[in-house]
Amino acid sequence: MTTINDVTDLTYDGEPGSGQIAVITLDSPPVNALSAPVRDGLWEAFNQATASDASAIVLICEGRTFIAGADITSFGGPATGKSLLEVQLMMENSPIPVVAAIHGTALGGGLEVALCAHYRIAVPSAKCGLPEVNLGLLPGAGGTQRLPRIVGPQQALEFMTTGMHVPAAECLDSGLVDALATEGNLRADAVAYARQLVAEGKPLKKVRDNDDKVAGARDTPEIFSAFRASKAARKWRGFLAPEAIIKCVEAAVNLPFDEGIKREQELFHGLVTSDESAAQRYVFFAERQVWKMPDVPRETEVLAVESVGVIGAGTMGGGITMNFVNAGIPVTIVETTQEALDRGLAVVRANYERSAKNGRFPLEDVDRRMAMITPSLSLSDLSDVDLIIEAVFENMDIKKEIFATLDDVAKPGAILATNTSALNIDEIASATARPEWVIGMHFFSPANVMRCVEVVRAKHTSLEVINTAMQTSKRIGKLAALVGVCPGFVGNRMLAQRGREAQALLDEGAMPWEVDKALYEFGFAMGPFQMSDLAGLDIGWSKDTSNGATIRDQLCELDRRGQKTSAGYYDYDENRTPSPSPITEEIVRAFAAKSGRDARTFTQDDITERLVLPMINEGAKILAEHKAMRSSDIDMIWITGYNWPAYRGGPMFYADQLGVGVVLERLKALQAEYGDMWAPAPLIEELAASGGTFASVPASPISTD
Repeated sequence: MTTINDVTDLTYDGEPGSGQIAVITLDSPPVNALSAPVRDGLWEAFNQATASDASAIVLICEGRTFIAGADITSFGGPATGKSLLEVQLMMENSPIPVVAAIHGTALGGGLEVALCAHYRIAVPSAKCGLPEVNLGLLPGAGGTQRLPRIVGPQQALEFMTTGMHVPAAECLDSGLVDALATEGNLRADAVAYARQLVAEGKPLKKVRDNDDKVAGARDTPEIFSAFRASKAARKWRGFLAPEAIIKCVEAAVNLPFDEGIKREQELFHGLVTSDESAAQRYVFFAERQVWKMPDVPRETEVLAVESVGVIGAGTMGGGITMNFVNAGIPVTIVETTQEALDRGLAVVRANYERSAKNGRFPLEDVDRRMAMITPSLSLSDLSDVDLIIEAVFENMDIKKEIFATLDDVAKPGAILATNTSALNIDEIASATARPEWVIGMHFFSPANVMRCVEVVRAKHTSLEVINTAMQTSKRIGKLAALVGVCPGFVGNRMLAQRGREAQALLDEGAMPWEVDKALYEFGFAMGPFQMSDLAGLDIGWSKDTSNGATIRDQLCELDRRGQKTSAGYYDYDENRTPSPSPITEEIVRAFAAKSGRDARTFTQDDITERLVLPMINEGAKILAEHKAMRSSDIDMIWITGYNWPAYRGGPMFYADQLGVGVVLERLKALQAEYGDMWAPAPLIEELAASGGTFASVPASPISTD
């Protein structure tokens, strides 16, 4: 064995001569990322192997995966050591066959390395992909030029614009890999495969020279216009990388390989220096930071959660139930009446049937999943479950009554969680004799779709319960952010500030569709008034007590209650397509006239500033109060709970991009115009004075004061 460097070894299998296979083994935990030492080791190993008597080379990796991608932390830094291009050329131009042996995942730069081998073999559990789009990037090491040449332009577009991880069997069908190995026997099978290639005199296949699949697309340029117009493309709104990927595949079809590579590099460098990619790379790391809790040690016990009780079969309770059933955890769901129970279960079944019809799982799985749900009309049926989640109306008296009952019913060691979105969990916990077992698990609606869970740490919640709630959230596919007890916690506390300003804008004469358009152009799926129409304007409104004091009151009094009445802030046609309403406009103008302010027009930038800056200001207060551990947790709550556009990185990251000093200046200007509700948070003033950023604020434990 020859140790090339700390991460790469070169060994030989067989006797010297025509039967000897050089095996290059890469071992750079945790994921064999393409750092400078890895690139240097690979280049030197291939250099030595090609100069030896070996008849073929196998590239294989130790650990749990093949090369899982580039070293993202090095992006934008100075280049050191051998470049990835030099490694690829060494492989591709090898005078003897090179076989890439894949297990785990070959992603991004890892797959781009494998595409420079002459042949690829993978174990059945392996997956391949070029997911750079999720970082606001495109494959920048030849992936956009080689992949279309091996799987065809259409499939390459789908692979790269979705960032999908493709199972080995599908890779074999598409030609991305050439053979499958036996699970757990990759090295031996790869060496045997390399010997077979030599014995059969197989050619040195360079993917770059394969023109067959791209040539066929030169006469059908409409595949690109059709792809741009596809339903999937709607998800790309605001993202730069998908369109850049399409342009690269067009280059692969229409240009010689080397010119296509130049086009790829031009577009890659445009992306890697963009604010959008910086935001998406920030999100990549923020998603991993969210699980790190400063005062909850990693070795803290995770309690067993093998059965769950859910109280309430409404929209939230049903969605929460589905999350656990999807993860294979049985649920007992409790309601107060048989009618409510039947209605809730019917919605769950309908959701499952829709998913099955869309191909997410076999139709027979619907009955299997429904069988994991035990309906009940009695809280006493929750006596043996490990975790109970209350998901009833936002009424403190009702919640305290339920928790007092659970104190008598639940077994010792059961976690008692509330799905409240705003209420004081310490007060809820006071209804029990075991407050250390009480915690908040605030799911976002629809709970079976939205990834976010705010895990709310109450004053007496034990570390074991906190860790279990976090890890259980991960187990059911959620992103959990630990937050503290305060009105609205993190997400809804900030949302309230945005809602305040949205209403103030209407009172000053901005039209609902102008406000909504500004947020839509910023990157949200819809604005606050279209969202209100969708939910129903009469939620929380009472006809008996309404006195026309607000725009919403007057709309509801006219029976304009949203989409369900075909009229709300907007008018709706039979397809529920919204259009500006002259009636709403008249009401808004009347309110604006009473405000005493001069009539004015609002630009999109004016509106966006008025909606986003109060969120940032409130986020700064939350951070200073230690109700969130770090600013990136606040951002992840907004991205995964409210669909804040990932290419803007979350409200706190967006503030850092604007510059905290700029945020301070604008807040002071708005304070001078509108009053002390706009007074800058002290943390903003501190950071502006020191030149700091929200990202630079150290993580801190959640305050329970």
